[in-house]
Amino acid sequence: MSLAVIHTRALLGVEAPCVQTEVHLANGLPAFTIVGLPETAVKESKDRVRSAIVNSHFEFPQRRITVNLAPADLPKQSGRYDLAIALGILAASEQIPSTQLNNYEFIGELALTGELRGVRGAIASAKACVNANRVLICPKANEPEAAFCAAQNSLVASTLLEVAAHLHQRVSLPNPEVNLAPQSATSYPDLADIKGQLQARRALEVAAAGGHNLLFFGPPGTGKSMLAARLGGILPPLSNDEALDVATIQSIIGNSQPELWRQRPFRSPHHTASGVALVGGGGQPKPGEISLAHQGVLFLDELPEFPRSVLEVLREPLESGRVSISRANAQVEFPAQFQLIAAMNPCPCGYVGDQTQRCRCSPQQIARYRQKISGPLLDRIDLHVPVATLPISDLHSKPQGECSATVRARVEHCRAHQLQRQQCPNSQLKGNLLQEHCSLDLASKNLLAQAVTKLNMSARGYDRILRVSRTLADMAGEAHISATHLGEALNYRALDRSQQL
Repeated sequence: MSLAVIHTRALLGVEAPCVQTEVHLANGLPAFTIVGLPETAVKESKDRVRSAIVNSHFEFPQRRITVNLAPADLPKQSGRYDLAIALGILAASEQIPSTQLNNYEFIGELALTGELRGVRGAIASAKACVNANRVLICPKANEPEAAFCAAQNSLVASTLLEVAAHLHQRVSLPNPEVNLAPQSATSYPDLADIKGQLQARRALEVAAAGGHNLLFFGPPGTGKSMLAARLGGILPPLSNDEALDVATIQSIIGNSQPELWRQRPFRSPHHTASGVALVGGGGQPKPGEISLAHQGVLFLDELPEFPRSVLEVLREPLESGRVSISRANAQVEFPAQFQLIAAMNPCPCGYVGDQTQRCRCSPQQIARYRQKISGPLLDRIDLHVPVATLPISDLHSKPQGECSATVRARVEHCRAHQLQRQQCPNSQLKGNLLQEHCSLDLASKNLLAQAVTKLNMSARGYDRILRVSRTLADMAGEAHISATHLGEALNYRALDRSQQL
């Protein structure tokens, strides 16, 4: 009887499973058994592993084989265990040296020919190997992920035979080599395409500079969606840690486009999306749209058309920056530090308050339409900005405004100042940091107190006014918040002012 144990701490990035393979004499026909809560794809690995070993010119043991995927209470899924299972069988049958297995972690799906195929979540595996000070051997198809995260702690192989030769110390597997281009903003539409709408452009820059949530509302065709689509082009580039977080989430869902890993995500789900689609979930929990928008933008167009129950699931992640998904057999936490930008019409027909006076909606219809967005959710949106219809003369003769590159330079300078001062954007100021960096003089305190009382604002709304005011002061290059900054911040809370509802 022979037993080979392969530690695979990197397989899930969180747990510490291992593959135990036992080969011993059988009474009767040989049997190949996999235990440890394997799903169908894992059970089917028996046939893939058998064919891969034979086609790689190894001998498949004609004995009873038991593969134990420990810990037994953790469900195992996908074909990522194939390579580890095959190596365990070869080591237990003494066809490769088992002592070499202690130095590595293995992930990879096997083809029937013995070739290695890529798997999802390779970046999470590589990060786990870095933390555990281990070396990861992964398929050549996962070379971009391994290079992005841990090029020096990873090796890549194309076939099972190459891995076996490396373990025999006959050849050495190479480190991954992929040159990833830096983030480029050219893939985003240019802000220069927007004519007029000076207040909306200003609000967009404020939102980008401080990381604030933003809601545009106005008649159809005024440019709300166009403005929102250009937010990504004026945001500062991702830091290395932020880019690694984005790439890890993209790797989990199987996105193998490394040129997108250094760009801030821009997600725009349709209003028919379910709550699970937004926050994630499923039998085996997977990230949803808010996690796919981590360190980027989540754009919800036609906000009132989303079911209210779906919108309500955004409330906790908007505050905490993460989402916890609980199931009977698992609890998973995904990051969700996204910037929400939304657009909506002011009424069902869209023309209430328009100069043409085309609206025929009753007050009850307008109230029902706006009540689809709850007060607690609206309270979590820092800026409520009207986007009015442009006169036809402006469409003909209005020159283009500033381009995205010019605005982005100012945003980067402002954001860098915030990170140097408080190590986070203004939108994330809380507790003592909020009190320290958003202190007010007596006149400003009186102004804000009057506004909060008149508008019936909550404590959360009060804090968000302070954060936006802090961003406006930073954009002006001033150390302290003045009444001017408070006034502009209050002006961006249009939906809190009852006379405009």
